[in-house]
Amino acid sequence: MRSRNPVFSRRGFSRDNGYAGFNTAPQAGGPAVATQGNPYAQPTGDQYAQNPYAQNPYAQQDLQYGAPPQAPATTGRMTIDDVVLRTASTLGVLILTAALSWALLPIDDANISRSYGIGIGAALIGMVLAFVQSFKRKASPALILTYAAFEGVFLGVVSNIVDNRIADGAAMQAVIGTMAVFTGVLIAYKAGWIRVNRRFYGFVMAAALGFILLMTVNLLFAVFGGGDGLGFRSGPLGIVFGVIGIILGACFLALDFKQVEDGVAYGAPREEAWLAAFGLTLTLVWIYLEFLRLISILNSSD
Repeated sequence: MRSRNPVFSRRGFSRDNGYAGFNTAPQAGGPAVATQGNPYAQPTGDQYAQNPYAQNPYAQQDLQYGAPPQAPATTGRMTIDDVVLRTASTLGVLILTAALSWALLPIDDANISRSYGIGIGAALIGMVLAFVQSFKRKASPALILTYAAFEGVFLGVVSNIVDNRIADGAAMQAVIGTMAVFTGVLIAYKAGWIRVNRRFYGFVMAAALGFILLMTVNLLFAVFGGGDGLGFRSGPLGIVFGVIGIILGACFLALDFKQVEDGVAYGAPREEAWLAAFGLTLTLVWIYLEFLRLISILNSSD
């Protein structure tokens, strides 16, 4: 079953191997870290075949003292710096196009329909690009950055409408809320308060699937029946589902962090950093939109 985040369906995150190597087990007579379930271990016939970290002179010492494994000491491997740089690039493109669409697409009574239509069109294009990337075997930086550009146009238009017509300052509040969730989850993950394992992954995937199905049904009722559909996105129920959406986004962040941590530990190819950046961007956009929607509901109920 593929997750909503295309990155999680990549190598090492399938049902066969288990999410992030949760099904892995040490080889008999081998070291504590095995290549089974490691999507980046290269099977060879040499003495290092069972342990992808054996070429690192510090690997065995780290394992003896219970320290986490270090990535192979070779070039072309993903590092935290690679992920940070590519995530910053992706978010930079998204923020730039969001700012341009906010400034260049007017939302006065005469132009709001046209601007909103452009925003929805950009969102649909971005969704198609995200699906294309999710089914590609390798990361495409151009595709990911193009997705970010179109997604930024949509966010800029929607944020401008909400900020100027529904809730003054909503966009900045949503940004602050998203940053707070990101920081909180990162601290909790690094401190070990959040344990990402197979059970956690299964729960998040099941909850996300149920959430998306409910929102889809609500949207269909709204489109064909008019009004607010089943009321899942307005009033008290809208507030509840908005909070649930933010919590799900926080859970996806934990999965993103686990993916990055395992990718670095297993010595993933450097291009995998683009997939990590793509997943983080998708999750942050999800959280931002949920905050924006929640703020809109709270202000409309005043």
